Amino acid sequence: MSSINRLDSADAGFQSDLRRLLAYDASQDESIERATAEILSRVQREGDAALLEFTRRFDRVQAGSVAALEIGRHEWQAALDSLPHAQREALEAAADRIRRYHQHQVAQSWSYTEEDGTVLGQKITPLDRVGLYVPGGKAAYPSSVLMNAIPAKVAGVQEVVMVTPTPDGVRNPIVLAAAAIGGVDRVWAIGGAQAVGAVAYGTETIAPVDKIVGPGNAYVAAAKRRVFGTVGIDMIAGPSEILVICDGSTPAEWVAMDLFSQAEHDEMAQAILLCPDAGYIDAVQQAIDRLLPTMPRTDILKVSLGNRGALIKVRSLEEACDIANQIAPEHLEISTLEPERWADRIRHAGAIFLGPYTSESLGDYCAGPNHVLPTARTARFSSPLGVYDFQKRSSLIKVSQAGAQALGRIASTLAHGEGLQAHAASAEYRFESTDTKA
Repeated sequence: MSSINRLDSADAGFQSDLRRLLAYDASQDESIERATAEILSRVQREGDAALLEFTRRFDRVQAGSVAALEIGRHEWQAALDSLPHAQREALEAAADRIRRYHQHQVAQSWSYTEEDGTVLGQKITPLDRVGLYVPGGKAAYPSSVLMNAIPAKVAGVQEVVMVTPTPDGVRNPIVLAAAAIGGVDRVWAIGGAQAVGAVAYGTETIAPVDKIVGPGNAYVAAAKRRVFGTVGIDMIAGPSEILVICDGSTPAEWVAMDLFSQAEHDEMAQAILLCPDAGYIDAVQQAIDRLLPTMPRTDILKVSLGNRGALIKVRSLEEACDIANQIAPEHLEISTLEPERWADRIRHAGAIFLGPYTSESLGDYCAGPNHVLPTARTARFSSPLGVYDFQKRSSLIKVSQAGAQALGRIASTLAHGEGLQAHAASAEYRFESTDTKA
């Protein structure tokens, strides 16, 4: 049995095979939905009391008050100071690159004046408060702290509140160190759906936020989905994906490991290669089979590659780009000669990695662009997380006296057509008005 699926775009059933490969059942588990709904309802009704109960039940942490669950800034700094030098240096270097990249995304307010003196424009303002969810327990994601907190602070968000579970009271030092480096303002040792509820609705101790970002388990995802509308959210992310377009010029071992880099996330992750060179595909297959037993997460890789991975022979690189647009992957590597030529043909991808030296893993940690990316084909209509997710736009309208005459007649006509007489009268009251000094 092959360790990964093999497809050929020239086969008659290719499109149906590809659809089956890409199919992802995002249906929600009813038991998770019911439990999440109950947790959120109780946090909304009971506030701190419910939060303390759920923290005792799920994280096995006893606390006399929610205030006691706040992790003080001195502890973040101590965590940062205790990091091995190389680890601290890497975190700080990554943070610097992420910050510099996102500074280019800051939008500015603008306006223009029409001939009659009417002024139209757009005012850009940051969100006031953002909640950042960070998984806890065995998982440690300092890179996600940086990728979420830094663009928020670059945008001008006044307060970034981090929530992270600490099962059995164990606090992850590298996550706390990342909070110190990334500009987080407050950290609470709470997690799960109850943490989402706390920052969405607020409790006696925790103030509500305007938007919640960051990854989490199925309960966290269900909670974010339910509180959307009360607060904003970044996205509901699916399994990780990588698509590699290769012309055969990159060492096969490099491409095999790039496929592993996303397939190792979990059993539902997806890793696909598109290449017109059958001999090169065979070489990648051999590299996969040779390297797979050496990987610490071999069991996950086997399931991921066997169920959702594929090596696909295409007729040409042009066709590879067409298929890539159909897939709309989270991560797209173009590992070819003249990669910019093929990038010009790509319309849908979360992030595009150009050339053989640009491994996707660099984007995960330190290249600079955000690693929070659209999955499950949502790159067709959505974008990576960025500063723009933490800024909002308000329209500016200042109509001059002369403008009120021309625009008022247009508005009056349209309002009468809609049967909204008060709208029409509101515009008509300004006709030839000289009662104001505006």
